[in-house]
Amino acid sequence: MRTPHEPETPTPAGATAQLGGLLDVATSAAPVLAGSAPEQRAGWLRAVAHRLEAGATNLVPLAQQETHLPEARLSSELVRTCFQLRLLADEITLGSYLRATIDHADPGWGMGPRPDLRRMMRPLGPVAVWAASNFPFAFSVAGGDTASALAAGCPVVLVAHPGHPRLSAATGELVGDALSGAGAPAGVFAMTEGVETGRALIRDPRITAGAFTGSISGGRALFDLAVSRPVPIPFYGELGSVNPAFVTRGASERRPVDVADGFVASMTLGAGQFCTKPGLLVVPRGSAVVDLVGERVAKVSGAPLLNERIRLGYAASLDSLARRDGVEVAAGRMPSADDPSDAPAPTLLRSTAAALLADARLGEEVFGPAALVVEYDDEGELLAVASGLAGQLTATVCGDPQDALVGTLLTTLAGRAGRVLLNDWPTGVSVTYAQQHGGPYPATTAVGTTSVGMAAIDRFVRPVAYQGVPEPLLPPALRDANPWGVPQRINGRLG
Repeated sequence: MRTPHEPETPTPAGATAQLGGLLDVATSAAPVLAGSAPEQRAGWLRAVAHRLEAGATNLVPLAQQETHLPEARLSSELVRTCFQLRLLADEITLGSYLRATIDHADPGWGMGPRPDLRRMMRPLGPVAVWAASNFPFAFSVAGGDTASALAAGCPVVLVAHPGHPRLSAATGELVGDALSGAGAPAGVFAMTEGVETGRALIRDPRITAGAFTGSISGGRALFDLAVSRPVPIPFYGELGSVNPAFVTRGASERRPVDVADGFVASMTLGAGQFCTKPGLLVVPRGSAVVDLVGERVAKVSGAPLLNERIRLGYAASLDSLARRDGVEVAAGRMPSADDPSDAPAPTLLRSTAAALLADARLGEEVFGPAALVVEYDDEGELLAVASGLAGQLTATVCGDPQDALVGTLLTTLAGRAGRVLLNDWPTGVSVTYAQQHGGPYPATTAVGTTSVGMAAIDRFVRPVAYQGVPEPLLPPALRDANPWGVPQRINGRLG
């Protein structure tokens, strides 16, 4: 859910009243998790993955019914979800995320005698997670936020998304059963629902962090609550991104077909309901790419969107963009907000760099199968557009690596986006060690973090240093005996 036009879903009766009990149990579980060995938690994550795989024959059809997504897409997404759980399990077993650092006492230290100091990362405590609608497995109940928080050692209280309630309930039951069966303590995972419940959750002093994927308006409202508490907490919101793609004149002239094919395939993937969908294509004026993209967009059939709320939000957002000065419909058709059976076909709008520079709202995200192509006159105008961008999850450059402009663009865009691509397309966010899924606001509310990849664990831990503490009282990761076998940096050197 990424559109500001969606109405709020009422909170089910009793959900907010039950929240206190869920948080009491989560708070009791927090010290148990904080003291658990990484290998223990790894076993819990693997158990969840196994249980989800075993339940696929029930989960995938439920997801089809509630999201309109095809079976193949949902099956592959469930595979991704389980892979993510297992990779996080492997990562915490290695123990490097703890960043265990030991400085033994040194009376001859250069700035004066040094005490015995030992530093490591420890979990924050109970975490609030909001499920997303567009990835009903990978970013929902058992998705990346839940998995990385559990990996870090934080109990999770999850707010289910109203777009797939039966799937959420079924997934939540499997997750809870798997954790319990693997020996996890009561309170390690709980699920609730409703807008008011979510607001109460982020304000509750027992919650130590929040993680959210959705609309700018919804995420910003929760972020404001998180930071205005008497004791502010971190809020990791992934909100909105238009994911611009910039085509140099050389690339436009030498391989217009490749550029058009790649852009349209990425833009229309999943009916444009990916947070990394490229929604802005910046090309030289008169480029053949424009007509080629238009021809391909016109041939793509319509597809139902995730739910009625998103369909209405898409129609409203696209209509608002199409009505702005300097914007025209170039290909496809405008969706009908009045026809619930309408399965929107892709729509391509057209404008100019001058219009975009004069009106930054032309660069706002439209969540669905639409994109805006913007034509520039010269390199100066191209760089002005790149420099004037709001924060993005991704930014793409289509150009020859030898071209000096390409290097300049990459440097400029690295200041605006969390992931910069050269001659590649942003849809498809691999779960890996070097992945970065985040970016400057409004792409996210926490520019230094990622919600995908192994570094996602870092959101839910904080550093603690122990000074002069004898070995038996130290956490296992900081003891000289190193019973967990984690990497330790000792007196400045990795052991």
